[in-house]
Amino acid sequence: MTPYDPDKHHRRSIRLDGYDYTQAGAYFVTIVTHERALLFDDPLLRRVTETMWQRIPRHFPHVALDEWVVMPNHIHGILWIRDVRARHSVKAISTTPDSRMGRHLERTQDILANASPLPAGPPSGSLGVIIGNFKAVTTRRINRLRNTAGAPVWQRNYYERILRDEQELNVIRQYIHDNPACWAEDLENPNRIVRAV
Repeated sequence: MTPYDPDKHHRRSIRLDGYDYTQAGAYFVTIVTHERALLFDDPLLRRVTETMWQRIPRHFPHVALDEWVVMPNHIHGILWIRDVRARHSVKAISTTPDSRMGRHLERTQDILANASPLPAGPPSGSLGVIIGNFKAVTTRRINRLRNTAGAPVWQRNYYERILRDEQELNVIRQYIHDNPACWAEDLENPNRIVRAV
């Protein structure tokens, strides 16, 4: 195994530095297959990917789906994240009249106050966790169907854009809607047609 070389192996994050990806809003996401393989030309693998995308709100109730499409080697989609902090509110618990709950919360707070800090990573419910989960479940199912345990299905990263206003949202919705008709010229298409200018 090649030893770690920070000059060669450092992966620069393409996330917006300092941005809270649990923050409520609309996010445009593109996830590309490993080595841009045309996996989703196979209708069964396409269906698996579509099904897992549609199940995101089932696993992350604070997320809603907007426009999305599965292309031969990538998926585009808009995800709406509602305020994650609201779902972690203690308000409902603290109004419970059971005094045992109060003692349990006090013990939990003591344990947390004396605990070592958790390793850095994406916060629970963040865009990174949502996409990581989607990629993991689709990879497992696709590899089971292909009998290719452990094989990579997706590129290690993904592209995201924070949609800042309704005009930008509508432009991206139209882009996603039109994407299948533009596949011949798509940058992700390994057989793309380049038109002379």
